[in-house]
Amino acid sequence: MAVEERRRVTTRLKILQVLIVALFSVLAISFWVLQVVQHAKFEEMAENNHQRTLPLRAPRGVIFDRDGHVLVENRHSYSISIVREHTKDLNRTVRLLAAVLRLEESGVREIVSRHRREPTYQPITILQDASLAQVAAVTARRLDFELPDVVVEQVPTRRYPETMAAHLFGYVGEVSDKDVAEGESLKSGDIVGQSGIEKIYNSLLMGEDGAKRVVVNSVGREIRTLDEDPPAEGKRLQLTIDYDVQKAVQDGFKASGFNGAAVILDPSTGEVLAFTSVPSYDPNAFAAGIDRATWASLNSDELKPLQDRAIQGRYSPGSTFKMAVALAALEEGIITPDFRVNCAGHATFYGRSYACWEKKGHGSVSLRQAIEQSCDVYFYTVANMVGIDKINKWATALGLGVRSGIDLPNEVQGLVPSTEWKRQVKHEKWYAGEVVSVGIGQGAVAVTPVSMAVYMATLANGGTRVTPHLLKAVDDGTGWKPVPAPPPQSHVEVDPEKLQAIRDGLWGVVNGHGTGGRAKILGHDVAGKTGTAQVISNEGRIAANGRTTRDLRDNGWFVFFAPRDNPQIAGVVFLEHGVHAGNAASVAHHVLETFFAKREDRPLPPPPTTNDLHLDLRDPLARKTAVTTGGQN
Repeated sequence: MAVEERRRVTTRLKILQVLIVALFSVLAISFWVLQVVQHAKFEEMAENNHQRTLPLRAPRGVIFDRDGHVLVENRHSYSISIVREHTKDLNRTVRLLAAVLRLEESGVREIVSRHRREPTYQPITILQDASLAQVAAVTARRLDFELPDVVVEQVPTRRYPETMAAHLFGYVGEVSDKDVAEGESLKSGDIVGQSGIEKIYNSLLMGEDGAKRVVVNSVGREIRTLDEDPPAEGKRLQLTIDYDVQKAVQDGFKASGFNGAAVILDPSTGEVLAFTSVPSYDPNAFAAGIDRATWASLNSDELKPLQDRAIQGRYSPGSTFKMAVALAALEEGIITPDFRVNCAGHATFYGRSYACWEKKGHGSVSLRQAIEQSCDVYFYTVANMVGIDKINKWATALGLGVRSGIDLPNEVQGLVPSTEWKRQVKHEKWYAGEVVSVGIGQGAVAVTPVSMAVYMATLANGGTRVTPHLLKAVDDGTGWKPVPAPPPQSHVEVDPEKLQAIRDGLWGVVNGHGTGGRAKILGHDVAGKTGTAQVISNEGRIAANGRTTRDLRDNGWFVFFAPRDNPQIAGVVFLEHGVHAGNAASVAHHVLETFFAKREDRPLPPPPTTNDLHLDLRDPLARKTAVTTGGQN
């Protein structure tokens, strides 16, 4: 028994010895594989464990006016991001970072959740344009090893030094998931143009991001830079905008106190010299990410500050439409410039009475006099003779009822009605009586301010419907290269003598006995036309009797070009609920005065005050006769 027991113990010891030898052999082989065979692999992994690749955002291209004045530039700001690749407890990081930055934790979690599917090495930006206090708070906790997975980066941020022309410049924001999916060159986190010039020329303004590889210690602190691929700045753009003329427009609107829009062109080329929409917004609020409260207030504002009235607002043109009716009648051979109509203060068409804005009447007037004095009865009569389809033909040729083609996004199309339009849209026939209202720019006619600017440029240059445009030159780092102007939309042959009759009438509006006298500038033969267009009939205003919060005051137009016989500038000033068109002429006067002063190298006029504009705020209802379509002047 003792021998047998000893034999079993010996066998067990031998088995144990074999197992131990085998185990140590496996360990030895494993160490050899790890340290020799896979040395390069694990050395690289160890190296990468304390290296980081940090993105370097490219600055967007700077935007200048035609004379080199900076309109849009960049500034340095700080962004704070989480790098999930280096985090051990993401929940803890989110909770602590929200507390340090004094942000709602739910908001931070929402940002992280939105980017969860992206690669873990890609930083998730939690806060753009962080304050110096926030940067200091995060940096202090990184040194204390509390937030080793949070990085603070200096990034270029858009800056709009002039708080003007916000709708023209637009604004920037983080690219949407939809755009990332559709765009080959876009990635999450990119800052792109969301409206205006920033959007339409985003591909030029966006640069190419760079990157740098750095060594960090165990708590994520940068020790040294291994290599760096610097970012490439976006291309610089030179616009056709003239800063001084643009400022004059802005100053004029500010002094007037009205909302509205203005577009100023070079009538021979279509270059946009000034462009504005009021009320506006501050694009700087979008540059580093707009907060929800500000965004909500902009969207809920009844005045719609985000709407670009210059290209998206559609309004009745009032008496400014009369030149289109006149040209249609002249070119179709229906009237001559000497054709006369007797205005007794009203006229009857198809059994209805239509009043002129001048209750006592204008007497016998020719075309030139009818334009100068804005006689409604004359244009009721002429429109009825011409017919809606010929009016549509010539108004369209002049640029109304069609898109202008301006290089800005989301332009809407106006409307000049026709028999075919009514049949297709209303499923009704056109009645002859409807053209009477159209003759003075009421009824179904609706135009955008930019189309009115093109309309006046076409009358100014003799029949060429120019394409308004904003881009003049591009600098890709090798110097400015001019951008060819887009071709005209169309050209119509116009009899110079017939066109001159219209121009003479427009000259009389400003320099004779018309309603545009406030735009007069000695020595420059300003030609223009006022238009006071009702937003509701007189009967409707009386019936409303204060039971609505809607602003029912008339809209005011002033369209112009100058000088009459050698036009260098053309455009429109539109005052929304501006009461009288003469108020728009007052704003235009300051713009024209600035333009010619600069051309002649004279001191520019100072910004006008409200008193300088001599605004007329009297209710026109008190001196108008109620008519079917509303009287115009």
